[in-house]
This record gives sequence, structure tokens and C-alpha cells, in this order.
Amino acid sequence: MTEALWGWPPPVLDPAGPYAESVTVLSWALFAMGLFVTAIVVAALWVALKGPARLKAKIGGEKVVGIGGIAFPAVVLTGLLIWGLTLTASLTKPITGEEMRIRVTGEMWWFRVEYLGPSGDVLFEDANEVHIPVGQPVVFELTSADVIHSFWVPNLSGKKDMIPGRTTLLRVEADRAGRFGGVCAEYCGGPHALMGFVAVAHEREEWSEWLTSRTAPRDGTGAAGRGRELFMESGCAACHRVAGTEAGGRAGPDLTHIGSRLTLGAGILPNHRGTLIGWIGDSQSIKPGNRMPSYDQLPAEDLHALAAWLEQQK
Repeated sequence: MTEALWGWPPPVLDPAGPYAESVTVLSWALFAMGLFVTAIVVAALWVALKGPARLKAKIGGEKVVGIGGIAFPAVVLTGLLIWGLTLTASLTKPITGEEMRIRVTGEMWWFRVEYLGPSGDVLFEDANEVHIPVGQPVVFELTSADVIHSFWVPNLSGKKDMIPGRTTLLRVEADRAGRFGGVCAEYCGGPHALMGFVAVAHEREEWSEWLTSRTAPRDGTGAAGRGRELFMESGCAACHRVAGTEAGGRAGPDLTHIGSRLTLGAGILPNHRGTLIGWIGDSQSIKPGNRMPSYDQLPAEDLHALAAWLEQQK
């Protein structure tokens, strides 16, 4: 599913916020410098192979080697380093404490998301999806529950490692509404390549409506009563939480609002009843190595009932 969000131009060259803009400018500069150096090397190689004897002697001389092989790289690379650090300084400027905060924890192989209040209390949870308002800086508190992961939304900012036992901070801001693909950018074993998420930037009014829908009290029931019973009886509630019900598991993603999420399986499937049924019934064939067992022992009518109830959790 997240592949659909990674069109052309590539996300790293399509900035949607001020912190991604500096990364894009630096990327273009590096591309241009790479092409320039490649052209010089190709020209020197042509001279060495096909050029006149006089030029061959010159490019093999001590002066050319000293300038082209030592002085030029030293000056250019030092200049690029200083300019690059200056250009991307906004990515590491001090946190004021007034920014909206979202805590994201990397897990094998998904993202736990917690929206924090002014005092650091958890307002509500989500998984594999982050929502932010347009035009407002957001600080992501990043950590890991197991191995080193890396949080990256190329359209919105640079990447930052998620390290067990530590909290790293990443500043993000969107200057336009949209849906942007995110990934784990650090190899973390198993189905690492299938560990993604979606970042959604909302205009202010839409953001307020979305926030209200997430913080409103819930009863977690829904019309699909059989599906709710199956969820509690089949072991789902031991690993997953659904607000307003007795399901309080913490091992897997929070499913309180799964019906309104854009994706399933950490960004790899579009979210609808058919994919819900497929994921519950045989998640291991879709994402081999993930920590959710396949429930292929359940009859089709039970899978449909479970999916129908989960679809109502919005």
C-alpha cells in the first residue's frame, strides 16, 4: 500500500515541509557534484587511453596528481561538509517544548504510535499511521522496543534511528495536506522490507475533527456481535487493545480505530474487509516472520464476522 504513495518524483525530491526542503537541496547538490566528478574522471580516462602523448604525460605528472587527487577533493569535500551542516541546521535546532509531540516506538515489525498531551501523558494510541496538522511543528519522540529501527518520511524530514533504551527526537512539519509514505530505514531483520507506515497531514479544520474523533469516549461494541465474541474468545484480546472493551492486550497494535486506518500489516495492504479477512486468516503468507499467528483454523464465517466487527472500529 505504501508503494502507491511513493510515486514520481521520488519522495526525497518532493519536499512537503521546511525540514525536508533542506535535505532535497543537499541531495540535488550531491547529485550535481557526483556528475561533475564523474565527467572529470571519464575525461581523464579518455586522455589516458586515447589522448596525445603530451596530454598523457601531463595528467600523470606530480602537479596534476597533487591538485586533482589531493587538493581538489579536500577543498570540495570540506566545503560541502560545512555548507551541508549549515543547510540542515534546522533539523537539529533546540526543541522549545511547545511543539505537539507524538511518541513512536519501533517494534518487530510495526510502529506503535502514542499522541502525547502537554504534560507528556498519553492521550490515545494508534499504530502504523501518524496524523499531523499542516503548518505546525511536530516533535516525534522515537525509541525501540527491541532492535534498532529507523523512522523516515522522506517528504517531511530526514531519518532518525530508533534505539532501544534511548529516546531520539525528530522535528517534522508539513506545509501542505496529503498522505506520505514512511518506512523503517534501518535493517531490523525478518520482514524489515515490509515495515512501513503512512503519515497524513490535515488542514486545521480537518485535523480538529480527526482529533475529536480519536479522543471521544467509545463503547467498542458495534453491530457485529458475533465478531466481538470471537475477538474475545479466540485470543485476539490477549495481544490487542480495543478501547471501550475488555480487550487490553499490549503485545500487538492497538485496534481501537483499525476500521479507519488506511493500511494493514504496517503499510503493506489497503484496509478493507477482504484484506482484513486475509490478514487474520493467514498473515504469515502475507508477511512471513511477523509475530501474529495465522488463524487458518477458523471457518470462513468466523473470519467474516471478525473482519466485520473490526471494520466498525473507527
